[in-house]
Amino acid sequence: MAMDRPHLPLNALRAFEAAARQGSFTRAAIELSVTLAAVSHHIKGLEARLGLTLFRRTSRGLVLTDEGSALVPVLEAAFDKMGEVLDRFRDGRYQEVLHLGVVTTFAAGWLIERLPRFAALHPGIDLRISTNNNRVDIAGEGLGMAIRFGDGAWRGEVCTRLFQAPMSPLCRLDVAARLGGPADLAKESLFRSFRADEWQRWFAAQSIPCPDIRGPVLDSSLAIAGLAAAGFGIGMLPLRMFAREISEGRLVRPFETKIATGSYWLTRLKSRDKTPAMKIVEDWLVDEVEREDTAAIC
Repeated sequence: MAMDRPHLPLNALRAFEAAARQGSFTRAAIELSVTLAAVSHHIKGLEARLGLTLFRRTSRGLVLTDEGSALVPVLEAAFDKMGEVLDRFRDGRYQEVLHLGVVTTFAAGWLIERLPRFAALHPGIDLRISTNNNRVDIAGEGLGMAIRFGDGAWRGEVCTRLFQAPMSPLCRLDVAARLGGPADLAKESLFRSFRADEWQRWFAAQSIPCPDIRGPVLDSSLAIAGLAAAGFGIGMLPLRMFAREISEGRLVRPFETKIATGSYWLTRLKSRDKTPAMKIVEDWLVDEVEREDTAAIC
């Protein structure tokens, strides 16, 4: 039968954990801001209560017994957890930390400008963003959720679609001016991403053969957009992610044809329960998308 919580000897357990970690009653007393006698008294009382010895004194100092060694990791984990929770109370409110992995294009083209609104609405959530090139390991990177681009068929994950991201060629105005038709693209440098079939699919949608594409292969749409805006070639890019560049004239769309190659999804592991912060972030993202889509229709 477990010991009743009201009768847990918390001061004694804290003194023991500190002494075990410090390897010294004296250093434990300094850490806890108590006297050496108090630490010794707490540990003797704990040993008497448990009916066993937790430390042996040797010429090398304190050495944990087998029983003491079994107790230490349990206490360390418990105190670490309590400390982690207490650290979340800031400015008189509880904050839940959520680590969110985001494909860089989505972060720069859509999410970051909306984060101040999220922070204002949900000050109790410490949303920590890390970006990636669409290759992410939620469990391995310690993430709660991830936003990625694709078909939503990621094994072992729950996926919520945010929006489709149709693609079309984008380039600088002077480059677009010399394009009389899609066939003229064969004369230009066409930037490619790791999705190797994007240009082939776009030319197929135009019902014309795809030329031999010799342009650079880059793993970032931001890099492709930067080169295109500098006039070095033409990129196949998700229009919604570069709406600002298009509206400001830094990129133009020479042809109306666009292709759907995937969507942006919010994902999480099926094996992990959804926390309150995860639900709030998911609801907020879905609401933001709906609000933006409604504004576009109006």
